[in-house]
Amino acid sequence: MSIDHTAPPPGALAFLTERHLATLTTLRPDGTPHVVPVGFTWDPDGPTVRIITSATSVKATNIGGGGRASVCQVDGGRWLTIEGRGRVTDDATDVAEAVRRYTERYRVPRDNPRRVAIEITVDRMMGRPPDDA
Repeated sequence: MSIDHTAPPPGALAFLTERHLATLTTLRPDGTPHVVPVGFTWDPDGPTVRIITSATSVKATNIGGGGRASVCQVDGGRWLTIEGRGRVTDDATDVAEAVRRYTERYRVPRDNPRRVAIEITVDRMMGRPPDDA
């Protein structure tokens, strides 16, 4: 079911704050999907999804030039898929914000001097969140 990504219902918002991993799907240069598990955070003000990773990761390379990406979180029968255009940033302020949000949702990440942030500007959301969604 399609969900208004600019104002997700309370059940969807609650689901996005629970501690779950998700999958990130990006496209390789040949068009085939690259799917990996990730921790991510949701910023309703964007709406934006943030992921921290190494600058040399395949996911960062795939998104590098503004490619599309999707994040899918699943827990039993509940699921949300969030899609949008991604960008990779090494701006210290952007990366610090992504790390801060990651730390709040998951844990303090290990040190990584090559860390970047992937920011996905959300333009579509679909899924089956809890009943009050």
